[in-house]
Amino acid sequence: MNPSELIAEAEAKLAPVFEKMNEISKARTADVIDAFRRAKMTEACLYPSTGYGYDDKGREALDRVYAEVFGCEAAIVRHGIANGTHALTIGLFALLRPGDTMLSVTGSVYDTLEETIGKSGKAGRGSLRDFGIGYEEIPLTPDGTVDIPAMRERLLQNKSIRVVYAQRSRGYGERRALSVGELDEIGRAVREFEGVYFVVDNCYGEFTEAREPRADLIIGSLIKNPGGGLAKSGGYLAGTKKAVELASYRITTPGLGGEVGATLGQNRDMIQGFFMAPHTVLQAKMTSALAAYVFEAMGFEVSPRWDEERPDIIETIRLGSPEALCAFCRGIQHGSPIDSFVTPEPWDMPGYGDKVIMAAGTFVSGASIELSADGPLRPPYIAYMQGALTYESGRYGILCAAREIEQSLAAGGGK
Repeated sequence: MNPSELIAEAEAKLAPVFEKMNEISKARTADVIDAFRRAKMTEACLYPSTGYGYDDKGREALDRVYAEVFGCEAAIVRHGIANGTHALTIGLFALLRPGDTMLSVTGSVYDTLEETIGKSGKAGRGSLRDFGIGYEEIPLTPDGTVDIPAMRERLLQNKSIRVVYAQRSRGYGERRALSVGELDEIGRAVREFEGVYFVVDNCYGEFTEAREPRADLIIGSLIKNPGGGLAKSGGYLAGTKKAVELASYRITTPGLGGEVGATLGQNRDMIQGFFMAPHTVLQAKMTSALAAYVFEAMGFEVSPRWDEERPDIIETIRLGSPEALCAFCRGIQHGSPIDSFVTPEPWDMPGYGDKVIMAAGTFVSGASIELSADGPLRPPYIAYMQGALTYESGRYGILCAAREIEQSLAAGGGK
């Protein structure tokens, strides 16, 4: 069966799956609009501020909207946060002090965070380790769940643990993403220990389920899900009032926190992007489910499968060879609206230990909510695909990727 026929077959099977996804999008959109009304979002909130940014109505309203929609006491949303790793670094430095320990309960942290904690990289660059902050990790169980009994035991043994950290998405791993229910279970166990913060890397997970996880801080990037494809940069930290206040002091200075910071014309995109986010995430989830069906039918191992729950927007395709991985990324790039004529090549990307190939023909550079794919050139050569501003464009990208892989296999680029 050729790729076009496979897509037609997939869409027929996926109709009830898509409808279930659509129900989540409808409910989350209503949550966003209700929060806009309660925050008294007006046209004036879309206007920029300069200088110190005192009394920026849009900035203040957006903070309130994020807090309400994400079920938190407070939030801080800023365009000056460069990426998800930057937002996570702000949160960790906000909560940890010399002599404290950070405990990751989802195994090793994402590649780009290793230098922040001091697990890799040169000493003296300002990592947590440089400031006398320790790091420990607990691997996931064989079935991909968090080992809560082991976490409790570690917390009893090591009284210096101040932050328990969980990564919702899979990163460059082969594990599945964690659901909101699973993350809440971790949070309940952490709250048994006084003075310990629970921090969730929420990247790629926002708006995929009926609500967000409960934690002292949930952290993410605006060029992923919550920016809705419109935010040009930025990140957020949402959670308890105390934890968010501490984070605000790392973004600006102690004492000033979230009261200052000019928005420089970025309010409109961040506000409208958040309004669009539930729908845009729906497009990305539908695209991922379609990819799962098509590439599994082509003989590749995928995760999640087409009919499984999706706590994040990432789809992994285990391609088995560098040639197939590069072919997949070529197809995604050639099916993109920007730089579709470009052929992606593996390169030494900052923050990663292996060469990485990335396909991202996006309107916002590197935006993972737009259709993109990447993967490290190491066995088993997995493509991590995410995003799609529209299902129709995501569908076309998948068609292009499937055709590129067929041509690669025909030319001898085996799995």
